[in-house]
Amino acid sequence: MVIAILAKFSRPDLRVTLIEADQRKAVFLREVARATNTSVKVLSQRIETVPPLGADTLSARAFAPLDVMMPYVAQHMATDGVALLPKGSHYSQEVANARKLWNFDCEIIPSQTNAEAVILKIQGVRRV
Repeated sequence: MVIAILAKFSRPDLRVTLIEADQRKAVFLREVARATNTSVKVLSQRIETVPPLGADTLSARAFAPLDVMMPYVAQHMATDGVALLPKGSHYSQEVANARKLWNFDCEIIPSQTNAEAVILKIQGVRRV
């Protein structure tokens, strides 16, 4: 939602889609969009039921370990897209586990808010 609000001023053509299975949270997101007059699409369904989005940029916070997320990243990210995934202190083990079934380029960006956390910049996702 923050990205959609910021884009309203700097990239008004940017389309933002949020997927939230929890109905209460989806209602909250829609209310924030209404209150801030922000154009955003909120899908209140589970990610596995959403048709491929072809997203140029994909992000997910506190969703699942990377090896569990990778099928959804592959499903919803455009071929030349990028996934920006915040991860905690065990990110290196998550990357190692994900690499058992997936090939991908991964840049590790240190978090500016937590010395133990990172943002994984993932591209070129393909099954092993």
